[in-house]
Amino acid sequence: MPNAPRYCPHCTTELARGVPNGDTHERLHCAGCGYIHYINPKIIAGCIIERDGKYLLCQRAIPPRPGTWTLPAGFMEAGETTEQAALREVWEESGVRADIVSPYSIFSVPKISEVYIIFRAVVTEETGQYGPETLDYRFFEPDQIPWDEIYYPAIRQILERYILERQAGVYGIYMGNDDTGKVHFIR
Repeated sequence: MPNAPRYCPHCTTELARGVPNGDTHERLHCAGCGYIHYINPKIIAGCIIERDGKYLLCQRAIPPRPGTWTLPAGFMEAGETTEQAALREVWEESGVRADIVSPYSIFSVPKISEVYIIFRAVVTEETGQYGPETLDYRFFEPDQIPWDEIYYPAIRQILERYILERQAGVYGIYMGNDDTGKVHFIR
């Protein structure tokens, strides 16, 4: 288990691996005080931001794959809503302030225990200043997007679908996962 403690944070007894009483999953738990150590997925929140038919992408400055492009998104912090996390990540990675229009896609990646929540958003301010996780940011016309340099397959899939929907003027809300490769439309 990644980042799993060895000892109970409450009573310092060594944690055991097994199915705790009343549970259905194997977990680390404390036989001394009953503490159960849960390992929950990480939430990644971000936005598809459009301005004048162009889409905001950020060029990664940090691993994995520095130099590749992605939508502005990142890990949700404790105490944030998903919307707050998405807008904060957009601001940190691009210096762009935005307003959320609607949710757009929820995509699970169970192998690495991550869930992506992507919103549709519009620009309210562009400062030209971005954080250290970004080498560059740009608004791309659809035919100028560096498709082969988008690192995350889920992000590429979400952006491709969004652009097609934008052209049709009809947007859905989607959910999917990388285990099946299937994405489902929700009305």
